[in-house]
Amino acid sequence: MHFTPIAALLAASALCLPAFALAGAPAASAPTAATSNWSGSGEFGLANATGNTKSLNIDAKFRLGYESDIWKDSFFLDANRAKSNVKVPIVQSGVTVGETTSYQTTASHYDAGGSIGYKFDPRAYAVGAARYDHDDFASNRWQEVASIGFGYILLKDARNELSVEAGPGYKRYQPQTFSVVDATVTPPQVSRITPPAQDEAIGRALVNYKLALNDSTSLEETFLAEAGSQNKYYQNDLGLAVAMTRTLALKIAYENRYNSDIVPGTRHMDTLFTTNLVYSFGKSR
Repeated sequence: MHFTPIAALLAASALCLPAFALAGAPAASAPTAATSNWSGSGEFGLANATGNTKSLNIDAKFRLGYESDIWKDSFFLDANRAKSNVKVPIVQSGVTVGETTSYQTTASHYDAGGSIGYKFDPRAYAVGAARYDHDDFASNRWQEVASIGFGYILLKDARNELSVEAGPGYKRYQPQTFSVVDATVTPPQVSRITPPAQDEAIGRALVNYKLALNDSTSLEETFLAEAGSQNKYYQNDLGLAVAMTRTLALKIAYENRYNSDIVPGTRHMDTLFTTNLVYSFGKSR
């Protein structure tokens, strides 16, 4: 992965946040009982078909959070992969003479990242965030982002929690390789073009809302925006979870990912609908 500039910015963020903590920390006092806790969840979904049709779809997600009176940290890892039978044309001397079936990968996407936040008070915090996204079929093969900013919890009660984060950042991404067909010659010639990697300063915004509909059902929506002069990326995740036990739940989720700048043969929008089994651990503060 190409993390040289990203790692530098994230390292600077990691150094700055503890500096905030030292600057605002009270004088040393007697040790007190730890008030922090870890919490997290793991999701997994599988669909497999054989016989007249053949397909396999795997979706997995992992979330880990740490929150204390001073720190508000979160980390994530997502992966989705699918294979299925697709029709492939049979070409001879530049002419399509028929088609055959081939079992091929049709989706391959994963992303990972996290954020480290230092609280000024129970609602306001400074935050440094970074993520890496890889997709073999989207308009950008990979993109990496690092940012620093300010977060604020606008609403938090027994049923609701609404928080926002915003700040500047840096983004580097690789547009997908695409094909160009020259039909002016016989047979037509196909050329593969790999655009150069792009980088730019961006503005990052994150909105997260959680709602407890009742004791067993919860709704969560997260909206991410990373906007620069060359490319604007938006992602929205909406999920509904129904608890079966204290640790197990069923979850349906709908995800949208949008890139404003695309290459030929790709689309602006990617969507993903999943039904997963969720295992949760730890406590929420």
